[in-house]
Amino acid sequence: MAAIGNRGTVTEAANFNPDADAQKLREAMKGAGTNEAALIEILAHRTIAQRQRIKMAYKQTVGKDLADDLSSELSGNFRSVVLGLLMLAPVYDAYELRNAMKGAGTEEACLIDILASRSNEEIKLIDDVYKKEYEKKLEDDIIGDTSGMFQRVLVSLLTAGRDEGTTVDEAQAIQDAKEIYEAGEARWGTDEVKFLTVLCVRNRNHLLRVFQEYQKISGRDIEESIKREMSGCLEDVFLAIVKCIRNKPAFFAERLYKSMKGLGTTDTVLIRIMVARAEIDMLDIKAQFLKMYGKTLHSFIKGDTSGDYRKILLQLCGGE
Repeated sequence: MAAIGNRGTVTEAANFNPDADAQKLREAMKGAGTNEAALIEILAHRTIAQRQRIKMAYKQTVGKDLADDLSSELSGNFRSVVLGLLMLAPVYDAYELRNAMKGAGTEEACLIDILASRSNEEIKLIDDVYKKEYEKKLEDDIIGDTSGMFQRVLVSLLTAGRDEGTTVDEAQAIQDAKEIYEAGEARWGTDEVKFLTVLCVRNRNHLLRVFQEYQKISGRDIEESIKREMSGCLEDVFLAIVKCIRNKPAFFAERLYKSMKGLGTTDTVLIRIMVARAEIDMLDIKAQFLKMYGKTLHSFIKGDTSGDYRKILLQLCGGE
């Protein structure tokens, strides 16, 4: 299995030896106390595919599950990062979605972050894994946990039916822009279904053309109109779709910035993005972060976290 993307900060380790890595992890957890530095050294510098082989080697040589051992040795945010790194991408996404809906209350931000940013193929895999792992349909859980138009947008994204071609139908793009304008800015109240039909279904190039046309017709940027016309989670999900269509690394850079700015840190968001994107487009996210905020992602993480949690996130972030 090759790496997932080619813009990640985590790349395949050379001279990789899963048995030796498994042994080192075992040593790091034996006896009193844990050698966290050794865990970080290995787990933050192997790809997801390589970590799967380490898990297998660990089970064969130690006769125990690596995730279980790490889980009982570690705690807090550091443990969350480490356990996330041991999962395959769709398994991690399914796990995050499940956690976002478990118990009282829902972490809507998680549902939005994942469903608005993944490709059709990724969504289908998440859906399959969710069913297998939790013996429930992801769609049923989303319907049980959300409501109204927000629910309908998530269900639409979950069908993984977006056109992933590259063709722009010029006449259709103009029509789409006009219909969105008439469904929102041009009337009293908003016909959100129109927004859903266009934003959840059309391909990226087509939508970029729609956004240009929309600006012409309405004199406003589509994001501005969404903010004026919607509120709450519905506004958040439509904005996320538009931002991911325009520039996915910039979308994640903004999410990371907001997770750390001001008092306190939204660790769930910070961890989810650092773990999920480390092997895909973290280099681009870092570049966007610097461009958008004039500071490095590295410096932000350093100033906002501490201990082993900080150390492992900085490794996933790569250098300054």
